[in-house]
Amino acid sequence: MTESTSPSFDGLEKGQTVAEREVAITRDTLVRYAGASGDFNPIHYNDIIAEEVGLPGVIAHGMLTMGIGASVVEEWAGAGNVSDYQVRFTRPIPVPNPGAASVAVVARIGALDEERRTARVDLTVEFEGAKVLGKAQAIVDCE
Repeated sequence: MTESTSPSFDGLEKGQTVAEREVAITRDTLVRYAGASGDFNPIHYNDIIAEEVGLPGVIAHGMLTMGIGASVVEEWAGAGNVSDYQVRFTRPIPVPNPGAASVAVVARIGALDEERRTARVDLTVEFEGAKVLGKAQAIVDCE
């Protein structure tokens, strides 16, 4: 088992961008996520049912979107160094067929706690310029 190194606290500054990524979500992504998570709600694969409940069509799983944000932080911080992660779901991500929904994730240092040597990482997670996660924040343990 390899040990993961946490980020150096001393090199961080409030407002600093620490990670960015664009993620394409396709219908194939939704099928794979449903199989892995056990979430087979038809709003994630059936346009008719999704539209019947007032959605614009098939939407990405909320927990998939949350996981995409967490993965961006974890790749920067190293495995096991994210001690807390919270989000609010603000809007769905419609996933076209064919095609993909492109989700943009930017992780910035929102606050630093010198005593605990932790960084609060604020995430901006957007689809077509609109936030899909609100108050998305992770606490990262630093060296």
